[in-house]
Amino acid sequence: MPLGIAMGAFQAGRATFEPVIGLLRYLPASAFIPLLALWLGIDEMSKVALLFLGTVFFNTLMTADAVRRTPDALVDVSYTLGARRGEVLRKVVIPHSLPGILDAIRVNAAAAWNFVVVAELFAAEEGLGYRIVRSQRFNQIDRIFAVLVVIALIGLTIDIALRLLRDRVGRWTS
Repeated sequence: MPLGIAMGAFQAGRATFEPVIGLLRYLPASAFIPLLALWLGIDEMSKVALLFLGTVFFNTLMTADAVRRTPDALVDVSYTLGARRGEVLRKVVIPHSLPGILDAIRVNAAAAWNFVVVAELFAAEEGLGYRIVRSQRFNQIDRIFAVLVVIALIGLTIDIALRLLRDRVGRWTS
């Protein structure tokens, strides 16, 4: 998020980081699974790295877009009233952008949740993805569907929690 805020608030940040992040976001995170397994093993660290690769670039660009949507009039009025650059960023830009940033997190939380299951499908000894693979081996289709329902309910719970947080933090945007 800090990098996205810097990219959205400062032209130099955007010019420096957006080309690289724009390129990296097109690399499919799931293609890194074999490398992550070799480099980090099949424990939790490789799953965390997969989540990072799968979401951080999108989240950074979406955060930058939310920051750029701050109306120029708000920024101009702040400078007119004597605010300094850091104050404008801290007291105007970030509060105005926070609901959009939380929406970006909400969208990327869904992707992250999918990557958790993908990582567990590949190399795990526990977790929901592991349960799907184990159920497949024994042709337990009912258990596969049960795990899919659990995955959907957890994802929906995360989404609702983030939506409620966004609505609470950004009451003025509703």
